[in-house]
Amino acid sequence: MSATLEKPARKPAGARGLWSAPPRPSWEEEPGGAGLAGKALVLSLACLGILFPIWIVVVTSLSSRKTIDEAGGLVMIPRGVTFVAYRELLSGGQVTRAAVISVLITLVGTLFSMAVSVLCAYGLSRTGSLGHRWLLLALLATMFFSAGLIPTYLLVQSLGLTDSYLALILPSAISVFNILVLRGFFMGISQELVDSARIDGAGDFRILWQIVMPLSRAVLAVITLFYAVGYWSAWFNASLYLNDQDMMPLQNVMIQLVQKQEAPVGLGQAIKTGQLSGLAVQMAVMVMALLPVAVLSPFVQKHFKKGMLTGAVKG
Repeated sequence: MSATLEKPARKPAGARGLWSAPPRPSWEEEPGGAGLAGKALVLSLACLGILFPIWIVVVTSLSSRKTIDEAGGLVMIPRGVTFVAYRELLSGGQVTRAAVISVLITLVGTLFSMAVSVLCAYGLSRTGSLGHRWLLLALLATMFFSAGLIPTYLLVQSLGLTDSYLALILPSAISVFNILVLRGFFMGISQELVDSARIDGAGDFRILWQIVMPLSRAVLAVITLFYAVGYWSAWFNASLYLNDQDMMPLQNVMIQLVQKQEAPVGLGQAIKTGQLSGLAVQMAVMVMALLPVAVLSPFVQKHFKKGMLTGAVKG
């Protein structure tokens, strides 16, 4: 006689017993209506706190002198749009030249920094390479100890880099943090894949170019953005090492306009005669300095989690 085995009836979801699913941790439970509303409120306030100042800057830069005077300063509600501030800025020559200088420094500096960082990180990711441990310790030491501002200035001066665009690139070309993130990501790449390429006759540079870098696009995109934003936003090195006003990048010209230290001749005349508001000019320069970062960031945003977290955890 054949016997049939029947499973005991599963208890309701609310009941606790042998067949009931184990309770999930509180951080994995789906939030209720109040939780979703609270999250939406917090995120909305955070977005408002970020976007509202940007809105004021953009609206003020597009406002006429009459609108700014009526508002008593910064404009929150637009009353007509005018591009006079941008036209005067770009027609003066100094701001346009400073913007071109900033773009060139950002491009050249980012390429140089990425080349050195990738090569250094790949060498340090090969644990059997010559002097691997000592080089890594030397790099880590620079994160906690530095010579200081005066020795750095004397070194740049002794190398003859003052009043040179190299002074804006070389002193801040390498970030040890970025190298460590790249190294951590490179170490997470399958060693069997690298060994198979080496058996086929590939050298280190070919392995780096054709295997490691294509697999590391996420972290490379993030680190490239970090270096580019750093070069674009840098102003201290230019104020320290450059004496020629015509060589100043956009950030330094923006500081001069905001602090009303110096303005181009045509632009200063327009402000003095009342044809243009100085506040609109200041806000327009801020928008010009912010625009490249705001345009590039969304394209790299999707790589942040994979690039930064994976590289940091595996390192």
